Amino acid sequence: RRTLATLVTSLALAGCSVIGIRSGTEEPRFEVVAKLEGGVEVRRYGPRLMAETVVPGQDDGEARGAAFRVLAGYIFGGNRGGAEIAMTAPVEVDGSRIAMTAPVETAAAATVSGEAGLVMRFTMPAGYTRATLPEPEDPRVRIVEVPAATVAVLGFSGSTAATAVAAQAERLGAVLAGS
Repeated sequence: RRTLATLVTSLALAGCSVIGIRSGTEEPRFEVVAKLEGGVEVRRYGPRLMAETVVPGQDDGEARGAAFRVLAGYIFGGNRGGAEIAMTAPVEVDGSRIAMTAPVETAAAATVSGEAGLVMRFTMPAGYTRATLPEPEDPRVRIVEVPAATVAVLGFSGSTAATAVAAQAERLGAVLAGS
C-alpha cells in the first residue's frame, strides 16, 4: 500500500508528496485531525529525527538510487559502532515520498539543510534520541530534526511511476481544494 501525502498549512494545499508504507514498518506517531472525502486523512506528525543526504541531480532514478545507497549504508552498519538501525517509514526524498526497497519519502521543497540537489531522508526509529543515534561514518549523512507538520494523506495502490503519482497528486489536490 502506498500513500500520497501533501504538506498543508491550515489545511490549504502547500505541496504534494508520496509516502510508501509497508505493513509492520514503524511509522512516526500521528494524530488524525480530519477525515475528508475520497479517503483523504489530515494528520498531524510531531518532530522527528531523520538521517539525511544530498546528492547532485534531480529526482530521477539515478539520483534516487545514489541517495538511497548512501543512507542504506548508514542504517545497515555504516556508523560508529556498526549498529544496524531498523528501516522505518517514511523515507523522504526531496519533499515527496515514494516506496523503494523500503518506504521512501520524496519532496520538491526547501530542505532542512538548505543544500541544492536531491535530498533523501530516512526516518529514524522513535526509540532513538540525537544522543543515542549512532554517528554516521559517511560524511554525506547528517542527522536532522524535521519539525512537526500537518499532512493530507491519500492511500492508493499500484504504480509509483511519475504519471501515476501525478494523477494521485491531482486527485488529492482536488479534495483539498474543495475542503
